[in-house]
Amino acid sequence: MTDFTLHTPESAPEGSKPLLENSQRSFGFIPNLHAVMAEAPSTLEAYQLLGGLFSRSTLNAVEQNVVWLTINVEHNCHYCVPAHTGIAHMQGVAEDVINALRDNRPLPDEKLEALRQFTLSTLRNRGVVEDAEVEAFLAAGYTRANILDVVLGLSHKVLSNYVNHFADTPVDERFQQFD
Repeated sequence: MTDFTLHTPESAPEGSKPLLENSQRSFGFIPNLHAVMAEAPSTLEAYQLLGGLFSRSTLNAVEQNVVWLTINVEHNCHYCVPAHTGIAHMQGVAEDVINALRDNRPLPDEKLEALRQFTLSTLRNRGVVEDAEVEAFLAAGYTRANILDVVLGLSHKVLSNYVNHFADTPVDERFQQFD
């Protein structure tokens, strides 16, 4: 792996300092992913912006976690799987849903399973999803806006998952229990 610095507000490039301070305020600590991304201020800014936009998307918190964990597991992201497991717990996602997502098993809720399957198909097929799969997603109760928000969530996770693969980002202490 390439050696990346875990930046602090003191060591980060000038453009990343306020972004790391924002991370500190938002999370109560600076996640190691943010510390790595600080090397490139525009990357950290994009990640924070995409995360904020996705959190305000048409998908509710449980659905957002389904998208995130589905992608993290599919990408085999050593950092984001435990981090988003912790986030899912904090956001009240049911334990059986979290475990199924982590184990890449069907979800107990049919609508959430339709979201998981659509997310996987979008990811695996690089956005070239068969009409029948789109129709099944819509028939499960999702909307065209939800399709676009799955793409937004995918963009957010590609950024973090790929950075973590390059940097071998250490899992934050608070999420190590979910490793």
